Amino acid sequence: MDLSWNEFERTDMRVGTILEVNDFPEARKPAYQLTIDFGSEIGIRKSSAQITKRYQKEELLNRQIVAVVNFPKKQIGKFMSECLVLGAVGEEGDVILLAPDFKIENGLRIG
Repeated sequence: MDLSWNEFERTDMRVGTILEVNDFPEARKPAYQLTIDFGSEIGIRKSSAQITKRYQKEELLNRQIVAVVNFPKKQIGKFMSECLVLGAVGEEGDVILLAPDFKIENGLRIG
């Protein structure tokens, strides 16, 4: 089903920097809990991301990513996910994060 242009424009995708990465042993599929800075307008948000196949916690710190910040919060076990980190999903379910090529300001909108 095709989206209208107006529907697409409602999706608020922003650049953020990962500040903290924690294991998420309660998750059904291996995942990390991320704390992400989206700049002064949006602030700090948390997300759960199933990115353990490709990424170690240490290499995620201070990395910029792209996420949808206007979806409703989602309860995942005892954790409340506040945004959706975006990535390309490989055939085996491994996720490759979407990210800007250059270091840019947190909170910039993807258009």
